[in-house]
Amino acid sequence: MHTHSLKQLSALLQSKQVSATELATHYLNRIETSHLNAFTHVDRTLTLAQAAIADQRLAQGDVSALTGVPIAHKDIFVTRDWRSTAGSRMLENYVSPFNATVVELFNQAGTVTLGKLNCDEFAMGSGNENSYFGAVKNPWDITAVPGGSSGGSAAAIAARLAPAATGTDTGGSIRQPAAFCGVTGIKPTYGSVSRFGMIAFASSLDQGGPIAQTAEDCSWLLNTMTGFDEKDSTSVQRDKEDFSRDLNQDIKGLRIGVPREFFGEGLAKDVEQAVRAALAEYEKMGAILVDISLPKTELSIPVYYIIAPAEASSNLSRFDGVRYGHRAAEYKDLNDMYRKTRTEGFGDEVKRRILTGAYVLSHGYYDAYYLQAQKIRRLIAQDFQAAFEQCDVIMGPVAPTVAWDLGDKSDDPVANYLADIFTLSTSLAGLPGMSIPCGFGQGEKNSKRPVGLQIIGNYFAEAKLLNVAHQFQQATDWHTKAPE
Repeated sequence: MHTHSLKQLSALLQSKQVSATELATHYLNRIETSHLNAFTHVDRTLTLAQAAIADQRLAQGDVSALTGVPIAHKDIFVTRDWRSTAGSRMLENYVSPFNATVVELFNQAGTVTLGKLNCDEFAMGSGNENSYFGAVKNPWDITAVPGGSSGGSAAAIAARLAPAATGTDTGGSIRQPAAFCGVTGIKPTYGSVSRFGMIAFASSLDQGGPIAQTAEDCSWLLNTMTGFDEKDSTSVQRDKEDFSRDLNQDIKGLRIGVPREFFGEGLAKDVEQAVRAALAEYEKMGAILVDISLPKTELSIPVYYIIAPAEASSNLSRFDGVRYGHRAAEYKDLNDMYRKTRTEGFGDEVKRRILTGAYVLSHGYYDAYYLQAQKIRRLIAQDFQAAFEQCDVIMGPVAPTVAWDLGDKSDDPVANYLADIFTLSTSLAGLPGMSIPCGFGQGEKNSKRPVGLQIIGNYFAEAKLLNVAHQFQQATDWHTKAPE
């Protein structure tokens, strides 16, 4: 059953060939025997209680397309019953009194929660090695990183520990792990998915999205998780739409923009070969490749690593040991409690970004760094709009290399930051982007490691992106490949 798509699982559930309880038990058994460290909290009793309710709904005919379907949530979305840790010691035992809007929407649809998925601490990282609960392992090669920060989500889908998962993308944290694990993930337009109950990293960048085996699966998940939320001030007020409506449209004549900046120095040959082969496949389907330029691509790294830490330093100031979360056991006074609590509760990467953010926002540096970065951010967005006058979608690699070995970049944060070169600009512009598997490259020990093709669209063009991805997946079988 774990090899089935959401569409197949839904059909089995609604035809009573399998119950929600049987399906949940099947996945829970797989999770219990896994050694990937993809989950931070699994509670069989809670999951089976939800499955029993789903079975009642199925028996009564009170169903949606996802009723009874198991799903796992990135541990950045707060949940009422499961722990919500954000991968941090600061929230090691925290249980939220409410559900995130995304979680609540899936609950209303009748999905069954399998548990919470491991992630980089407060979603800060590119390899999922920054979690307080330990690194997640890539199911294709357990010596490799799964990508970050949604590494637990991508690893769980690739290893068939769950048929669907939520993730968040601040600078590539859905697309990059999806690429490294050979699965499909989409970051929708900023504001499409509610951030209420999503533990904040960088408020102007954070965006929730789905990770699954196929583009069609992602369309089903987006149908549930998108929509206006009055509890989120950044939520966009738009009518609900069916993201699967265009899946079977012919893409003949589609103009695919290929940015020359995505294929320069630093791109590994095996990654380029797989991406070029995918572009050639699109040409066979009648698409037209258009040479374009995104000239400020390389500026996205310094811009992102000014804006994101600045917002993080503000958002994480709430974790002070007073109201909830970790508190130091011994302290002399209030200031000493703050200092010891935050020293003990935060990991090195989180501390690094808080310090960077506080610095660029400080008096005398705000204009020189933060304000200047926001101006360049606008220019990056304008580059994309100029490109979309020449093409319908943009394609290129998700990351410059395949997944690296665990520990290879632990002592070099800049090397981790450079791995986001192709995803950051899309997030800074607030555009939708996705990753689909398109081949394999070679790891350092000749292991087979997945390569992802990135597809970027204009604002609110998710249905188009999913159609373009679905057509590729109808013509190829990369998305069906699974680790042994």
